[in-house]
Amino acid sequence: MADHVAHLLAQWQQQRPELDCTPMAVIARIGRANRFLEPPVLKVIKDFTLSRIEFDILATLRRANKALTPTQLYKETLLSSGTMSTKLEGLVERGLVERLSHNQDRRSCLVQLTQTGVDLINEALEAHLDNEARLLQSLSKDEQLLLAKLLGKLLVDLEKDNDTK
Repeated sequence: MADHVAHLLAQWQQQRPELDCTPMAVIARIGRANRFLEPPVLKVIKDFTLSRIEFDILATLRRANKALTPTQLYKETLLSSGTMSTKLEGLVERGLVERLSHNQDRRSCLVQLTQTGVDLINEALEAHLDNEARLLQSLSKDEQLLLAKLLGKLLVDLEKDNDTK
């Protein structure tokens, strides 16, 4: 059984056989896959009463395994500083992160996970990874690794001319 993009490509082949639609085959499939993958990914995150941005902030702090400045956080999560401040305030109010004074820079602070935040992101991350594994179950582990490698190669090229990571 062919996917929807294969149907579109077959139509283009009939109408404009001289065109190389290989790039369309890749980009259309990436976009279409994202449309199917994003809702279930967001649902699992929402099950933990987190937004995607809040999940990313908590996951970034958990990966770092140390306190980070808001600037470090917004660079890692690609958020604006204003959005970061608002989201951090909400996470502080919920007891998931705490602000600490920064010894080297009195104008800044450090943000670290509370134990409640560590527990929540650990549980959410496990559910998130289980969900992602379920979403990719039609691909073998080797196919997943190959796809990840190819997408990584593409991203290196796309990111080099962009100021985002």
